[in-house]
Amino acid sequence: MLAVRKGLLTYARTHLNAKISYYKAWSGRKHAQSLIRGSPEESFHLLPSYCYMLEKVNPRTITHIEVDRDNRFKYLFLAFGVAIKGFEFMRKVVGIDGTFLKSQYKGVLLVAMAQDGNGQCYPIAWGIVDSENEEAWTWFLSKLKEVIDDSDELVFILDRALSIKKAISNNVRNKFKCADIMGSYWNAVNAYRIEDFEGYMIEISQRYPRAADYLENEVGFQKWSYCHFPGLRYNVTMTNMVESLNSMLVTAREFPYIALLDVIQEKMSKWWNE
Repeated sequence: MLAVRKGLLTYARTHLNAKISYYKAWSGRKHAQSLIRGSPEESFHLLPSYCYMLEKVNPRTITHIEVDRDNRFKYLFLAFGVAIKGFEFMRKVVGIDGTFLKSQYKGVLLVAMAQDGNGQCYPIAWGIVDSENEEAWTWFLSKLKEVIDDSDELVFILDRALSIKKAISNNVRNKFKCADIMGSYWNAVNAYRIEDFEGYMIEISQRYPRAADYLENEVGFQKWSYCHFPGLRYNVTMTNMVESLNSMLVTAREFPYIALLDVIQEKMSKWWNE
């Protein structure tokens, strides 16, 4: 953004023969953006009408707007009808994560994404919330439940899963004073074959049997080990799914909410047509 503002100063000086201050360049850029994309206040005001039209022109599209007791915007949920319908042909692995918005009123953009058979990202639903707190996550997931049918094959991947593994790692290290075998622990976490996993667990149990017992009986292998996970992940991780989203919306994250949703809708339409 700083480079853009300096570019405006240079443009005014070289093409218009005018010398303007940095503040005037910033104000002019902000005013131009408002003329093109609308102001954040206008965006909030038009959001209900915008969602109504989305549902009207996109069959089976689902939107929800949550407001607080003073009728101020709180949360938004959006799932395009074509994305809902197409999910039945996707891998039943749903990655959920959020990315910070940089507009005037900030917030967090949430997305639930799947993958097709070629490993291509497939966004299912979007949400805008105030922050990644328990109340916001609960609301978003409750709405997501309305568009995704429950199934024994369904697997959810959240970035918090890595935090759980790190918490277990820290707990083991601090509780049993066994920092020297944490390499074996992480090898066991990432092992895809049972025999490899058992080999790493033997290394742990031979030196710290209480730590091995803790991991097996108190925590449970299925909560931290890839090879003991009961569902199918297709080797899907959050990183490769969300990085593509962040790169796609790196500029749009600064826009008012409706302008941001316009970019999302344009990108989704392009993907589906291709």
